Amino acid sequence: MDELAVHVEPQPLNGALPGGQAGANVAVEPLIAGHVDFPRAAMVDQGGSFKTLRLARAMSSSKQAESVPVPAFLIHHPTVGPVLVDTGLHPSIASGGSENFGGLANRFGRPSLEAGEDVPSQLRAKGVEPRQVPVVVMTHLHLDHSSAISEFRDSTFVVSAAEWQDAAHGSKPSLNGYRRAHFDLAFDYRTVDFDGDGIGSYATFGRTFDLFGDGSVRLAFTPGHSAGHCSVICRLAGDDFVIGGDAMYMAGQLDGSEPLPPRPFDAHMLRRSLQELRLFHAQFPGAVITPGHDPDFYARIAPRFE
Repeated sequence: MDELAVHVEPQPLNGALPGGQAGANVAVEPLIAGHVDFPRAAMVDQGGSFKTLRLARAMSSSKQAESVPVPAFLIHHPTVGPVLVDTGLHPSIASGGSENFGGLANRFGRPSLEAGEDVPSQLRAKGVEPRQVPVVVMTHLHLDHSSAISEFRDSTFVVSAAEWQDAAHGSKPSLNGYRRAHFDLAFDYRTVDFDGDGIGSYATFGRTFDLFGDGSVRLAFTPGHSAGHCSVICRLAGDDFVIGGDAMYMAGQLDGSEPLPPRPFDAHMLRRSLQELRLFHAQFPGAVITPGHDPDFYARIAPRFE
């Protein structure tokens, strides 16, 4: 099933979703929803020759693997309600990941999840049922982000049109990080065309979409890591909170102290996207910008931002 084109058809999102409120601010809670093993050589370019060979060796060697967090984010909107960004690892991974991740990805990624660590369980602990989440924003559809999509059958999922096209219809999905079984579900998918109407700039970001029409949550088109990767800009009462997704794996890639990943989907676009994030960081130094899977960053992150 994984290699077949998906059967579900998304609907284009041509305007803001309902529920926005003029001047609304949001609060954000980071959630760590499991871990995967990933070699540092796949996240930070080690330089030198034979890059592809060394990367292949690192990916297949458990000795070079590093356990990295899989984050999701709960946004509290005053009128829309709880909004989720990415879904973390599926609850079934607590008892083994081969069914959800697939044999090969499970073998090399070794996903792990503690009991109660999955996003649905964390939401319930906060008094929120998964069916009460009206909107789930996907930064992209790689399997460590899409693993638990099936747990939010009542939600509207928002993803960039470019990401959906590559994830659902591109060649060699497994090799490119997708597991189509995660999202080939009869759910309400809406795609944002960042070349279409309703796209504007915001601060240093060239192409953004105002999700609820009130400026509280904006999707910023930051491709490169994947074909249609997005970051999410959340307006707090204070500085903005930017969910960077995998536009950078490590915090040091934002300030330039660490090299970029060795094999992104599009290295040129990744550099452009990261430059927009860097300029934003320089213009608004108080704003938090999250990296994708930095263990040190998430070990010290605050539980709530507002």
